[in-house]
Amino acid sequence: MIGVVERQGSILGFPLDRFVVVPALSPAQNLVNPPGILDAFLVKAQSEPEMRLAMDQAEGIMRSRRHLRPRQDDNFALDTSEGVQRFWAGISRILVVVLPGVVLVSLVIGGIVIMNIMLMAVAERTREIGLRKSLGARRRDVLRQFLAESAAIATVGAAFGVVAGIGLTLLIGAASPLPASLSPVSIVLGVVMGAGVGVVAGVYPASRAARLDPIAALRQE
Repeated sequence: MIGVVERQGSILGFPLDRFVVVPALSPAQNLVNPPGILDAFLVKAQSEPEMRLAMDQAEGIMRSRRHLRPRQDDNFALDTSEGVQRFWAGISRILVVVLPGVVLVSLVIGGIVIMNIMLMAVAERTREIGLRKSLGARRRDVLRQFLAESAAIATVGAAFGVVAGIGLTLLIGAASPLPASLSPVSIVLGVVMGAGVGVVAGVYPASRAARLDPIAALRQE
């Protein structure tokens, strides 16, 4: 019988359509495995009791073929779809716990860096702030200026992070079978969170700049 199997898609990034079914004794075996060597075989059962029985029978046959004594451990593995699903579920749980912590730490570190940058900017531009306030700029005008600058710095950083994330996603998708994709919602969320961190981190430096006395600021060297 010759034909094409119906397309099955993929599971967790692993394609299910990259296979060829050939007779066990066909010449194609020499291209896959050395003669007389079988590295894996699949068993399908109609129900769970039948699956357990098939696993017991397969284990007995494998131990007999490999001449294992009763007290010797198996030197082969029996995997089920449930085991694979549990494995990936465990990885997913770890990622759900670890990734938010990494993101939180990154946001805190980024906020501290932006705050230090804005504090240095306020210290270096004290005379500029005093001149603006002496010409009629109000506190909220100065506050808005520095908040806007802080948000702009954070947004640019978030944009670079998005570009790096896209590149890493493409690299993982091309170099490994792991699922890797980046949704537009994630891109927008990353930029918005970056701008939000910039605003929060810039509140203290901006408030310091807004409270500067114009006379004292103009005297600053």
